[in-house]
Amino acid sequence: MTAGGHLPDTCVMQQLQHISIVSDSARDCSAEILEAVPLVMRFIRSQMRRHRGSDLSVPQFRALVYLSRSPGISLSALADFLALSLPATSRLVEGLVRRSLVDRRIPSGNRRLVALSVNAHGRRIICAAREATERRLAEVVASLRSDERAAIQRGLRALRGGFSPKRCGTDSQRYT
Repeated sequence: MTAGGHLPDTCVMQQLQHISIVSDSARDCSAEILEAVPLVMRFIRSQMRRHRGSDLSVPQFRALVYLSRSPGISLSALADFLALSLPATSRLVEGLVRRSLVDRRIPSGNRRLVALSVNAHGRRIICAAREATERRLAEVVASLRSDERAAIQRGLRALRGGFSPKRCGTDSQRYT
């Protein structure tokens, strides 16, 4: 990397934002994904955090979103996702339960397991943040031509199908 934080021009990984030629090679496509997805995700994360509510920490909000996508998971699965210790995750969840955002239940047949789920109040917070983020994202995307927006939609649908857990053999929920 250069002092300005950019890749040198001689780097094998090309700085694709400067390339206007479209290629159908898998390697060029994967390089483009590696360039574009982090930029888009950074924008989405900043918007979600901005609209999460000032009384929620980023880890608490991440926990809510993950629990909304994986209802009934265990404390250890949540700790693994958040990269926190079990005691730290337990304290985080306790705060969410006290604020009536998350429900804990003990499934019948396994009294040692505690299943965690986002409740209606928690879902409303997530939905409000998502809707505000979607509105802001739509403002940015509106500056693109209609054929570019259509191409993005087609590409994203193809990516979603290509990265399904069944197709690529990974736990896609883990990386949300």
